[in-house]
Amino acid sequence: MPDSAKEKPQRGVVQAVGKKVENVKVGDQVLFDKYSGSKLRIEDEECLILKEEDILGIFTNS
Repeated sequence: MPDSAKEKPQRGVVQAVGKKVENVKVGDQVLFDKYSGSKLRIEDEECLILKEEDILGIFTNS
């Protein structure tokens, strides 16, 4: 597959987590595939619900 056909990952900030989530916390900046998760609209804001295993990476401040 040519590089031009690959989708670049997306970046977002975690707004909430479920009770069984272990590696991600509110406020973390995460990387995920463009087509992962389920989109929904809350008031005027578009949100994305992801499974923990859909997260490709967590950004850290070093």
